[in-house]
Amino acid sequence: MTRTLQVRRLGRVEYEDGLALQKLLVEARAQGLIPDTLVLLEHPEVITLGRGAKPQNVLWSKERLEARGFELYETDRGGDVTYHGPGQVVGYPILDLKPDRKDVRKYVASVEEVMIRTAAEFGIRSERVPGRTGIWTPAGKLGAIGVHISRWITSHGFAFNVHTDLEHFSAIVPCGISDANVASLESLLGDAPALHEVEDVLALKAAQVWESEAQDVMPELRTVSVALQREDGRILLLRRRPVRGGFWQILTGRMELGESPLQTAAREVHEETGFAPLLEEIRELHYVHGFALGGRVPPLFVEESAFAVRVFGEPRLSDEHDEHRWCTPEEALRLLPFAGLRRAVRLLAAA
Repeated sequence: MTRTLQVRRLGRVEYEDGLALQKLLVEARAQGLIPDTLVLLEHPEVITLGRGAKPQNVLWSKERLEARGFELYETDRGGDVTYHGPGQVVGYPILDLKPDRKDVRKYVASVEEVMIRTAAEFGIRSERVPGRTGIWTPAGKLGAIGVHISRWITSHGFAFNVHTDLEHFSAIVPCGISDANVASLESLLGDAPALHEVEDVLALKAAQVWESEAQDVMPELRTVSVALQREDGRILLLRRRPVRGGFWQILTGRMELGESPLQTAAREVHEETGFAPLLEEIRELHYVHGFALGGRVPPLFVEESAFAVRVFGEPRLSDEHDEHRWCTPEEALRLLPFAGLRRAVRLLAAA
């Protein structure tokens, strides 16, 4: 039986947002609203703890992790401690294993097979090691696995090292295994293919292994966020009216047909605050991330580009917001409810 496998390539995704989008996709799959789905993405630096994680396998202190920009999350996946970060392709298969694939061991083996075939496409021979999940080379572990299955619908998945900074794995005992190294395509080949090339192969091999027809799906929405900053370094937060959520945010807005992200940023700044910066005064924060629009099943996926601009004076609010506040970066981080907006503020503060 040939199934459909939707492939979502989300680029950079905050780990918090990755957890949220999986829950929405699992519920949508359970209701039959979407077909099997493979989400491919890249996380910022994060240490994740599986259900069987031992605290002593996190080797760096909380203070050192924070100083290096690492986040720490407990999850409901299986396994011990693992690391995600730039240069690594993370795959979250959301598959309904009913009625004919209800075998956990076979499913885990199929995820390994996807990575084994992908590595082979780049000239790397990898294999399974009895008693240890993931895929292995003589130089170390190339791909890790940690899955969760509920109502026979899968979530979490695999992490495939492409040009990952392997030094970051020194923060943990990877997967609780102290006598093995970690490898990447870059460490094995001397040079690494681009992440999108590896994603292409992973999608192809996943479709083969799961006897599916792959179907790429683009994000439904493209948006921008803009951090407006005064000369004293304070950042403008806007509170949305209760009917629009009632939360604090930096400025955000949807791209219109034919607009570039920069043009959208300029238009939204003027419409929502009355400021009218020149295009050359708006700077990119070089941060584009993906997320699922909260609360929707099936979810809508968003690609958002972040900008910043220096402004003078006081804003003139549109009818979307009922209050504004000038905050220090620390205050803004406490008030902002969304991981992507917090990341944009951190990038601005560090610039």
